[in-house]
Amino acid sequence: MSDPHPSRFPDKEDKRTFFQKVAELIHPAPDSPDELIETLAEAESNDVINADSRVMLERVIRMEDMTAGDVMVAAPRMDLVDIEADYESVLHTVINTAHSRFPVFQGEQENIIGILMAKDLLKLQRSPQLNLRALLRPAVFVPESKGLNDLLREFRGNRNHLAIVIDEFGRVAGLVTIEDVLEQIVGEIEDEFDLPEDEGDIFALADDTFRISGDTPVERVADEFNVVLESSDPDESFETIGGLIAHELGHVPKRGAHIMLGGLHFEVLLTKGGAVRWFRVQRAAPVSDPAADA
Repeated sequence: MSDPHPSRFPDKEDKRTFFQKVAELIHPAPDSPDELIETLAEAESNDVINADSRVMLERVIRMEDMTAGDVMVAAPRMDLVDIEADYESVLHTVINTAHSRFPVFQGEQENIIGILMAKDLLKLQRSPQLNLRALLRPAVFVPESKGLNDLLREFRGNRNHLAIVIDEFGRVAGLVTIEDVLEQIVGEIEDEFDLPEDEGDIFALADDTFRISGDTPVERVADEFNVVLESSDPDESFETIGGLIAHELGHVPKRGAHIMLGGLHFEVLLTKGGAVRWFRVQRAAPVSDPAADA
């Protein structure tokens, strides 16, 4: 007797790759990802798809060959929290870095014991009997070789937004977030630091420091602080403060880098794509004149 409900049996798992699925919709089917990308370019030229769609599809195709190691934040650039740190120190780290999640270590920085969410610090204010350890969430560890497609699937399935990346020797190589993965498809995702240009690019902070975007014109920064900002190389000139600072540092700036220039102390707050997005700026403390004090 035949089964009256054949649809109740689970369908056979579809193990085709994204490339194979898309290729089957195109006749004749491309023989490689590069040919598929060329076909998408032709589709854009023929107004079958728009430019944004073509770029996104191309990124999805290229992402198949990418791994967690390709997009991770390397270990030396990770912002970590020490489980033994006091509340004020942790709060200072959270405010200065503006992340929502932090790996927490005990003893050595290699020993990641959990993830702290910035919003959970509010619980310590309301319930002083709690300690930092009670707020930790389990850390997820993935190998450097983890494919981005698989990683995105796990992020979505586990409702997790951050993973610690481990190298072949079991050491911490870095961290990767769901934003890092999604940016490979949709491009850079703006966050609370990424304010529209018409909202300004120099902000006064409560601690008498300033936050300045890296693309602020050098001339505007100089006028705002009434200082002279010039390159140490008289033959070089720069339009943006980020370009000038990068030249003076002599390398691509990384978060936490410091430099004094024109009587101002610049600290790199946020970088993306190898460029500085935000600086913290403070006037240098005035040097007292011994003759005047005598």
